[in-house]
Amino acid sequence: MYANMQTKELDVNGIVVLTCSEGYIVNMDEWSEDFVRAQAKSEQLDLTDEVWDVVYFLRKFYEQHSAQAEVRKIVKYFKTAWGEERGNSTYLHKIFPYGGPQKQGNRLAGLMRTKGEH
Repeated sequence: MYANMQTKELDVNGIVVLTCSEGYIVNMDEWSEDFVRAQAKSEQLDLTDEVWDVVYFLRKFYEQHSAQAEVRKIVKYFKTAWGEERGNSTYLHKIFPYGGPQKQGNRLAGLMRTKGEH
């Protein structure tokens, strides 16, 4: 998927993990919670409990469906989990200011870029 794309090296506790130039992990098997911490630091994102909740949801959804969660499914899940005040697209974009849950969330979750994403 990342053929002919430049890669970056991310230091994850002394181990080099390659990401594409946009920060998506190249080898999904190299994902770890330490990767999340390192990637969040590189994106200047605070790792709140809510951010972790979304990361774990995205990974679990991918494991169960072999596909990434669509934004509407993410919103629906968190509306139930967090209530209407926080379980909405606006709030999710607030906690993931660099691309929302589908872009920034997927980067942190070690998932690939979604189809059609530029």
